[in-house]
Parts: sequence; C-alpha cells; structure tokens
Amino acid sequence: MGKSQRTKGASGEREVCHLIRDVLGVEAKRNLSQTREGGCDIAVGPYHVEVKRRARIGQIYDWMDQAEASCQNGERPVVFCRADKKPWLVVLTAEEALRLLGNEL
Repeated sequence: MGKSQRTKGASGEREVCHLIRDVLGVEAKRNLSQTREGGCDIAVGPYHVEVKRRARIGQIYDWMDQAEASCQNGERPVVFCRADKKPWLVVLTAEEALRLLGNEL
C-alpha cells in the first residue's frame, strides 16, 4: 500500500471516529497498533470496525472477512467504506442489520 493510501486510511478512520461521536455521542478511538498487530481499525462497544476509504468501492466481502477475523466472544464486525466524493456506507450482516432495525420498529 502506498503512502497516499495509508494517509487516506488514517483520514478515513478519523472521519468515522468523528461521525460516531457526533451522531451517537460516544467516543470511538482508532487502534493505532492494528497495522503492526492486526485487529480492527476502531473498536466501539461490541463492534469491530474496519474503515475503507478508496477511489472506488469493491472488495466488500474481503473487508467484512477482515472485520470478522478481529472479533472474539460476541463482538460483531462492521465495515465503514467511502468512495471519493461519496457519503459513508456501512456494511453489516443481514442478521445484524435486522436486529438493529428491529429495535426501531
């Protein structure tokens, strides 16, 4: 991964942390050792978040696999992704999305 992509990734992680704080009022912290030690980009509550900011969105299943690999003991994977000049999207398993939607119904 080139320097530009690493810079975009760190910027994306900061954007998602701010988004979580602004919308939910919850502090989310970047996992600064994740590149070296593995794991997720951001852990917030039971969610292990992978953040992908790319020119184009593509490898969603690979990204979800990466998020799932960092989970243990009931933790749940989530992927935030954003293409250039597009809004953030969130990828969850259907079961997790329905569980969350069910809380609103």
